Amino acid sequence: MNLLIAKRNGMSGEEIAALGKLGFNIIEDARDYLPYKGDKSRVEAVICYQFFNYNDIREFPNLKLIHLTSAGYDHMPLDYIKEKGITLYNARGLYSVPIAEFVLWGVLSLYKEAEYFRAQRAERRWKQLGQLREIGGKTVTILGAGSIATEISKRFSALGCAVTALCRHPQPNPEFFAVKSINELDSLLPDTDILILAAPLTDETYHIMNSQRFALMKKGSCFVNIARGALAETAALISALERGQLSGAVLDVFEEEPLGENHPLWETENVILTPHNAFAGEFNGHRCFAMMEKDLKAWMDEHKQEII
Repeated sequence: MNLLIAKRNGMSGEEIAALGKLGFNIIEDARDYLPYKGDKSRVEAVICYQFFNYNDIREFPNLKLIHLTSAGYDHMPLDYIKEKGITLYNARGLYSVPIAEFVLWGVLSLYKEAEYFRAQRAERRWKQLGQLREIGGKTVTILGAGSIATEISKRFSALGCAVTALCRHPQPNPEFFAVKSINELDSLLPDTDILILAAPLTDETYHIMNSQRFALMKKGSCFVNIARGALAETAALISALERGQLSGAVLDVFEEEPLGENHPLWETENVILTPHNAFAGEFNGHRCFAMMEKDLKAWMDEHKQEII
């Protein structure tokens, strides 16, 4: 089974050897973000992220298996993959812990006025703020109920928040105060102190946060998006911030990436902007390989008779 590794940071010799023991023949260690110059007919499996943004999947006639290093797969040619019966694995849950920590850091930075104190230090100025917001007792609503939402809930619940998750098919989950239908979003927004988007981008969730819904949000509430930029209508978000409907926002994803140097969000106050970086964590590499090794072993076991 010929496996093409197209990871930006490659793989260690030990990891490649471990995949070899599963029965994979590593044909090349390619780059994820470049056109592939090798023999595409030899490629039967690929480990990658955006490889097929730079390579036409239809030019790989013997492709049977793709393992993404990303949790999201909205960038993939899903119709073609389904049509050809190609197995697609994603890295679901891989980045949940660092993303959850990022969300907590961002909200705490807004609540504890980190930017104010950072500027004050730069000016060597000593001036106390009489009141800082507390997270304890706040109502948190998360759009999404998957592994990222679960890890976020653990952290905010530990600080005394009531966390409600919204999804299409709600099921009781002890990690949340409540799990409700996504159709209840409008009724929850007026009482939500912190709204966090952690759902995939679909036709249903595209611009789910628009001008009407931002207007429903509690005055002075906080908005966080670590999902996909297109879940929120940018102009409506900026308007909500400028008129004080929102007290601040934590944004790691944007409708336009990279964010243009003249984009109005750069000048919008009380916004934490990061360049799609929330996923970064020191143990991601270990988690990623352990997940891939498990998935690839399961695939090989299932298709053993076909390969022999």
